[in-house]
Amino acid sequence: MGSVSASGVRSGNGDHPDASGHPDVILCPGGPMLLRGEHVVQDEDGNEHPTTRPVSAVCRCGASAIKPWCDGTHKVVRRRRAG
Repeated sequence: MGSVSASGVRSGNGDHPDASGHPDVILCPGGPMLLRGEHVVQDEDGNEHPTTRPVSAVCRCGASAIKPWCDGTHKVVRRRRAG
């Protein structure tokens, strides 16, 4: 998965949508997408992964070993590109 967009995320029953009805999504610069509340993330193969934590980090760099979740690999990838 090269990247994940909010279109690959849908809210669950216990989510905390904002006033527009969208799930709470935070994009971390150079890092993961954070999801607050219950969500289901669809990976590149169409498999659905429900969140089980109050805040979940979804990989956006595509290098995580535990996709769709972030494992921090973006920090290593960023260093290799910079150096």
